[in-house]
This record gives sequence, C-alpha cells and structure tokens, in this order.
Amino acid sequence: MEIEENAALIVVDVQKGFEDPSWGRRDNPGAEGNMAALIARWQETGRPVVFVRHDSVQQGSPLRPGAEGNGFKDFVEGRRGGGAGPEVLVTKTVNSAFHGEPDLDAWLKGAGVGQVVIVGIQTNMCNETTARVGGNLGYDVLFPVDAMHTFDLAGPFGWSRTAEELTRATAVSLHGGGFARVVTTEEVLVAAG
Repeated sequence: MEIEENAALIVVDVQKGFEDPSWGRRDNPGAEGNMAALIARWQETGRPVVFVRHDSVQQGSPLRPGAEGNGFKDFVEGRRGGGAGPEVLVTKTVNSAFHGEPDLDAWLKGAGVGQVVIVGIQTNMCNETTARVGGNLGYDVLFPVDAMHTFDLAGPFGWSRTAEELTRATAVSLHGGGFARVVTTEEVLVAAG
C-alpha cells in the first residue's frame, strides 16, 4: 500500500455526544487509540487533516450545537491545530462530510489531494457515507476499519444487527463494491512512514 505525501486524513464526528448511553452498545474499544495514532502520524508528516463535526438539527440530540456533546472528544480537540500541514474544520448536518461547510471536495481539490483516509464515528453511518461519496467523486479512499466504531442497531421487520455485524457489512460493501479499500490502522501507519 502507498500513502501519498498529501493524502488527507478525514476525522469524522469524534464527538463527546457519542459517549451518551442512549446510543447503546458499541464495538471496537481500541478505536480511539487507533484514531489518535493516525492523527499523530498525519500531523508529524505534515499531511492535511480534516476534522469533521456533526451539528445535529434534531431536537434533544447530544450532537446539537450548544450541547456539551457537540464538542470533540478531548484526544481530538487537543490535537487540533497541532500539525505541520494544512487543516480544516468541516461542519455538517447530514451523513457525508462532502455535504458540509466549507465544501470538502473543493478544499481537497484545491490542495491537490487525490487520496483520503477516513476514520471516526460511526462506521456504518457517516464514515460509510463519506467513503461512498468520496469514491464516487474519484478519490482513492482508504478505510481503516479498526480506527472507527459503531453501535448495535434495530431496523425494519424486527431485524437488528450488532455493531460487529454492521462493521463487517460496511467493510464488505465498501471494499467489494469498489468504493474504498478496507485496511487496518497498522497498514496505514507503516505505509505513511
């Protein structure tokens, strides 16, 4: 695997509101450590970092602007502004980071970025949607699946899936469908030198 010198790390919705018990059971307890390692590597090597914040418009959401949960988790907030490379904050109200402000696609193209690495919360929601849109826009998308997490989820017809099942389904859909290359944090860290 090759990581381009200007590959952008997109850190999606690593916000305090996802610690609210209302989300239910999550997977991948090591996700935050892997996210932190990737942010550190990107900042050390001067690569661009995109911090994405979900500003929920749903009343009562722990992610709504003004709520404590809207803020980034401490390990992310403490790293903002600490890198040698370019950095941008994108805010959004929908799943895809490509549908926020400022325009992420325009910012990446303006920086000559063709490869993105997506990490954050939730695997099968905002991360997956961002990966699909990024793939459709022509980016080489890397998806280190162990640098993200999600929650158990109930769906229609009485169906439900565990966080682990949803993570596997996302990985298979993205990788098998050609939207992204599903990889590990270690693979990315080694390749990013």
